[in-house]
Amino acid sequence: MATKNFEVLIIGAGISGTALAYELSRYTDINSIGILEKYGDIATLNSCATSNSQTIHVGDIETNYTLQKAAVTKRTAKMVEKYCLQHQYQNKIMFSHQKMALGVGKKEVEFLLHRYEEFFELFPYLEVWDKERLKELEPRVVFDENGDERKEDIVGIGAINQWTTVDFQKLSNSFLENAKKEPNKNIELFLDTQVEQIKKSKKRGYVINSKKGTFYADFVVVNAGAHSLFLAHKMGYGLNLGCLPVAGSFYMTNEKMLNGKVYMIQNPKLPFAALHGDPDILADGNTRFGPTALMLPKLERYKKGTFLEFLKTLRFDKNIAMALYKLLRERDIRNYILKNFLFEIPFINKYLFLREARKIVPSLKADEFKYAKGFGGIRPQVLDKDQQKLLLGEASICSGEGVIFNMTPSPGATSCLGNAERDLKYIVKYLGKNFNGQKFNDELTDGEYCVLSAPIESQKAVVNLIRAEIRRTEEKYLKELHVGEPDESFWNTPHSKI
Repeated sequence: MATKNFEVLIIGAGISGTALAYELSRYTDINSIGILEKYGDIATLNSCATSNSQTIHVGDIETNYTLQKAAVTKRTAKMVEKYCLQHQYQNKIMFSHQKMALGVGKKEVEFLLHRYEEFFELFPYLEVWDKERLKELEPRVVFDENGDERKEDIVGIGAINQWTTVDFQKLSNSFLENAKKEPNKNIELFLDTQVEQIKKSKKRGYVINSKKGTFYADFVVVNAGAHSLFLAHKMGYGLNLGCLPVAGSFYMTNEKMLNGKVYMIQNPKLPFAALHGDPDILADGNTRFGPTALMLPKLERYKKGTFLEFLKTLRFDKNIAMALYKLLRERDIRNYILKNFLFEIPFINKYLFLREARKIVPSLKADEFKYAKGFGGIRPQVLDKDQQKLLLGEASICSGEGVIFNMTPSPGATSCLGNAERDLKYIVKYLGKNFNGQKFNDELTDGEYCVLSAPIESQKAVVNLIRAEIRRTEEKYLKELHVGEPDESFWNTPHSKI
């Protein structure tokens, strides 16, 4: 293949890479953009609809989100919604379902009611659903296997007629299709093109070596999931970081069981997602329960040949060992990891998972669902050797010299356009190009970042205890890791804090 030259080269054609390509083509005067993808199609890994819960995470029903984090997430989530509405992708790429956070038992009910008071200003469409209302909206969360009402107090805080669900693989395809429609732009996609090395050019920009030839670019953005850190290490960046891949698995019902998304309250002592049930748009609306969480020694699930790359990216040493030890020392986390390991063992996994899922659907029976083979992806959770701890927030490395490496766990798909906006602004500044911010804001945003007043402080002891546990968990694990100081405001924009 002939040598190719680009102003910007993007490595990885998932939701993050294609979102950046779209924004660069539509809102800047950058003319030549290349996208390298190691597989034969785009968005086949974590952006594929089988690898995620297909959810637009707004922050309204995700109970582990603080008010401040929800305000940030809302802005980027609305970008996805506005983009889809602009291109008439309703009921093709983006879908509407009802959604709720479900509280079971007096403590959870009280917590949710006070959370509703706190979040209503940001999400005025939220409603409070008591047991009688839930009988109409989601009857299977109310009645047990004998047809009787469950004995526990329950309440749902939710919404109807909101855009909740996206096929992120189709969304990725649409980004590229629309990018190529922009006039006077050269957008080229190279499939089956695995990057082997990125080197700084002696003249200008970077040389990218692949199995299908050599590419040159003035600026490089690596949006390759766990492989972003693998490639960063090859260039000598982020050597104090290791990657701990965490896989999520799902269980699928035999029929439509829930009318919408039902999320459980996050265990405040756990830095992992709570169980939820979602209508699966690939399975005629049948309910998909999950995710579980399992640490796997590979960078890509259901793909061969990433074990050695995992070992190289983990960079195991005494600091990594200490970080893992600190995780396992926590009883709640240790028990959670063990339980989720058992969820992967055939035969017993269904019955163990049944006990968990019955908190959402108390009448659920073992013959009504099965392990969803081939579903679930891998999230690249980062271990910080210096701090000897797991970091659950976004991790990015900006060299300040024309190359960025992004590792974006959930809600990375939801925030794809917001994260692309951050990178775009730096790219145009670095290359001396122009960004049409007015057009961008008119088409994709509802305004700037929403700054809210201080959260309501409840006097209820049980609510404050739960909130205190959430804060302690955030202090331990939720930290954004941004390496490099390319610009005073680069890491401080709201969408980089998700």
